[in-house]
Amino acid sequence: MSSTASASLRRQEPLVLGDLLSATLAQDALLVIAGAGLVGVLAQVSFHLSFTPVPVTGQTLGVLVAGTALGWKRAIAAMALYGSAGLAGLPWFADHASGYLGASFGYVVGFVLCAGLCGFLAERRADRSLFKSVPAMVAGEVVLYAVGVSWLAVSLHVGPQRAIALGLTPFLAGDAIKAAIAAVLLPGAWKMVGRR
Repeated sequence: MSSTASASLRRQEPLVLGDLLSATLAQDALLVIAGAGLVGVLAQVSFHLSFTPVPVTGQTLGVLVAGTALGWKRAIAAMALYGSAGLAGLPWFADHASGYLGASFGYVVGFVLCAGLCGFLAERRADRSLFKSVPAMVAGEVVLYAVGVSWLAVSLHVGPQRAIALGLTPFLAGDAIKAAIAAVLLPGAWKMVGRR
């Protein structure tokens, strides 16, 4: 096989799971809506801690899974849709909230970057094995928290230590579990696809 033919075959190989479901712009749009919807549904799995304005939700799991499954372009579009539709009044933020969330809105902004990074890494096959998937999910969460905690610090006029205590430390264990779930789901999905 010539190197040109080999390169052509590599380009046609799906980069992310979403590529298996999408061949048209309309299908891409449906995947973007589904990714945003997944995060909106998981946002309703929510409870509040008495000492922080940031709720504990299932959103991060949705962001990691959607971002990795969709690839970076669709992932960014999905999270931008999630954030902008919520700002416009669609009640799909945590606890059916909508509009500007104040101190915790930085996490919604962070979703865009987190999903984009996870999608970018997935396009480089980081979602094909547990060994590669875990670091991809952790990298996404680091970006998410960098934005979310920084926004929280500025909004509440607190220093970095206080912002970390309010917006990062209480969520580490839960988000480690969510990252582990996502890191298992994606390689598992690829194995199922491979069997078919």
